[in-house]
Amino acid sequence: MAENTTAPAQAAAEAAAAAQHQGQNRGPRGGQGHGGRSGGPRRDGRRPETAPEEKQFDERVLHIDRVARVVKGGRRFRFRALVVVGDRKNRVGIGIAKGADVTAAVSKATEVAKKHFITVLTDKNGTIHHEFEAKVGGARILIKPASAGTGLIAGGVVRTILEVAGVKNILSKSLGSTNKANTAYATIEALRSIVPADKWVTAGALKAAKNEKAKASPKAEVKKTEAKTAPKKAAAKKETK
Repeated sequence: MAENTTAPAQAAAEAAAAAQHQGQNRGPRGGQGHGGRSGGPRRDGRRPETAPEEKQFDERVLHIDRVARVVKGGRRFRFRALVVVGDRKNRVGIGIAKGADVTAAVSKATEVAKKHFITVLTDKNGTIHHEFEAKVGGARILIKPASAGTGLIAGGVVRTILEVAGVKNILSKSLGSTNKANTAYATIEALRSIVPADKWVTAGALKAAKNEKAKASPKAEVKKTEAKTAPKKAAAKKETK
């Protein structure tokens, strides 16, 4: 009877000793040894945080519209997205595309915009070199240069395009239709048509070019004058005869 009572007590003592030994080997955070965790994957399932990547381009959605196409069984609805993409360093482009859902339409329009980049020519003050008015469909957009500190005097689609393009100071006015697609294309056309000051063609430049051509080819002018006077001399000889 004594042996039966001492056997369970001995087994319990051995189990307690083993648990104490295991607790000494385990670290304060439940890892292996005295160093805490062993460096394996996290038990809570969360991934380690990573720094977000900086986007090369600034992508803005200007307008999303639902369009319908009539088919045999009824109407089929799709989505049309107008997107502008720029790097804020004088490069900008716009694109329109359709898709079965909004995400597909926006992604397609973004790819179209990246394929149609233009370069906006600005001066040291971050403004354009001269004023220009562009017309696309019923939309008319007028843009003018502005002094430093003016900012973007524009609204709606025009302001978004100018921000993405990296223009700092400018004046603008919408004179025609408020259709967002035509307004966006008119703004891009106006920015594309800007000519830098060193390439302007003025009256003085034309006159100087003519003078340079005259100095470069004096022999050609002499030949022209001789060709003009030759018929007169022939006519004078006939009269004397």
